[in-house]
Amino acid sequence: MKIPFFGKRERELPEKIFEAETLDVRDFIAPSSIEIQQNFLKVGEKLAKSFFVFSYPRYLMTGWFSPVINLETPMDISFFIHPIDTGLILKQLRKRVTEIQAELMEREEKGLIRDPVLETGFRDLESLRDGLQTAQEKIFRFGLYITIYADSDKQLRDTELTLRSIMEGRLIYVKPAFFQQKQGFVSSSPYGLDLIEVHTPMNTSPLSSVFPFISFDLSSNEGVLYGINRHNNSLILFDRFSLENANLLVFAKSGAGKSYFCKLEILRSLMAGVDVIVIDPENEYKFLADSVGGSFFNISLGSENHINPFELPLPREDEKPEDVLRSNVINLVGLLRIMLGGLTPEEDAIMDRALTETYAAKDIRPQTDPEKWLGNIPLMSDLEEILQTMEGADSLVRRLRKFTQGTFANFFNQPSNISLDKNMVVFGIRDMEDELRPMAMYVVMRYIWNKIRSELKKRMLLVDEAWWMMQSSDGASFLFGVAKRARKYWLGVTTITQDVGDFLKSDYGLPIVANSSLQLLLKQSPAVLDQIKKTFNLTEEEKMLLLEAGIGEGVFIAGQKHVAIRVVASYAEDQIITTSPEEVLKIKKARQEAAE
Repeated sequence: MKIPFFGKRERELPEKIFEAETLDVRDFIAPSSIEIQQNFLKVGEKLAKSFFVFSYPRYLMTGWFSPVINLETPMDISFFIHPIDTGLILKQLRKRVTEIQAELMEREEKGLIRDPVLETGFRDLESLRDGLQTAQEKIFRFGLYITIYADSDKQLRDTELTLRSIMEGRLIYVKPAFFQQKQGFVSSSPYGLDLIEVHTPMNTSPLSSVFPFISFDLSSNEGVLYGINRHNNSLILFDRFSLENANLLVFAKSGAGKSYFCKLEILRSLMAGVDVIVIDPENEYKFLADSVGGSFFNISLGSENHINPFELPLPREDEKPEDVLRSNVINLVGLLRIMLGGLTPEEDAIMDRALTETYAAKDIRPQTDPEKWLGNIPLMSDLEEILQTMEGADSLVRRLRKFTQGTFANFFNQPSNISLDKNMVVFGIRDMEDELRPMAMYVVMRYIWNKIRSELKKRMLLVDEAWWMMQSSDGASFLFGVAKRARKYWLGVTTITQDVGDFLKSDYGLPIVANSSLQLLLKQSPAVLDQIKKTFNLTEEEKMLLLEAGIGEGVFIAGQKHVAIRVVASYAEDQIITTSPEEVLKIKKARQEAAE
């Protein structure tokens, strides 16, 4: 092979040809290509479309732009605020006010009917002029540009439709930047360049409402302290009875601090004069009840505390005795359906008739004086005697004997010997066998509900580990009924559960959520996060907050307001409500030493 000969000049040329340019950061972040169309851009594999706002209503609400910010779609947003000389604006306003005033006077002289549009405009101009002259207001030219991104034409159209719906629902109108998509893309990028220049004159007050990053404030003059707002460190001071209903739903995984929060609310509510009733599946609230001078009733097969399922409330002034009796019979059928493992339609009808006859045998009828009901309440054994006389009730009698003569008779076949006269009453069902726990919770709930109905008083009812009741349709239905009707009796129901999945799968789970104006979501398991997000309409940031939250941290929802909460307690409160086994042992040991 012949080797070509290069002179000195020829040898230097190839070296320059093969020299590579130095790469910088722009080469890494720049898209592979940009395709400019009349109404969108294609940036690499992504589609982008830019919009500008061209019309606003007369009034703007604070935080009106937040729904756009919280859309779960990537977008770029730019605000351009150009100040205008106040002196120039005042001259223009003076001229315009004079023109409108002259027109109003002319219409008045001619005897024409009043023009509301002219009068409103005159008042607005006068108010604005006063604000400018006292330096309380300034005028700006305001431009708002939005660029949305999508992976497909359909996704781009859907996002545009959603954006238009949100904005136009507030009488704010947007247009795509036709034939200016490049300028729109640059204007909404962090270059600080306003290439579209579509501006709206706006004074300081409405302009401040555009600020998108707001945090709700739940501080009021009344109520109890729930915690600290993690967004702005303000106090979450709230009265749950000020909403359309006072029901609270608490969802959290085990160890997230739900019991600690509820005990803290109970302690502070008692100080505000609210009576508290607790259904406690783990006897966690006994120490708190003892500390505040309340009552604790142990509900179990061997306990000395008894509740008769046949207990009847005294009718209130606005209630008829027959309605109270009928409602009680219906609820008893639901309880017996749980106890007996279900009823056929025939057995259901027999049981309904048997319960009515059982009450009648004790002279408890609609026409009887309700004051005489209290001393004649029947027992479960009285129902058994009635069933024995009825045709087709043999199976019911055999199954019922377990509760009248068998193992469970000590719980279900005894007269009631408890009262709710203390400010805090706790029903502990920890020692009740798992098989009977749903029945025990149902019986306790019915007894409490009858007492609540008989006397109107400001109360809280806390149902811990509510998923136990949700295991049966009758128990879930009863809990939903209490939550739905609680408002009429000045009652706030607090429903607590850690088994979120099973709770929401129940036919009554979502209705209970819908009938709870307050919700507290603490740390959640990743397995249920998507379901929680959908149920409570959370943002992606709130979802991640629940995943990464510490103990006593989460999202507190009151009506339409969502705030990030951190539960805090004083040292004295912590000594009473702590659920940490280590701390509880220390406190008990310290008390024993002090007593000795």
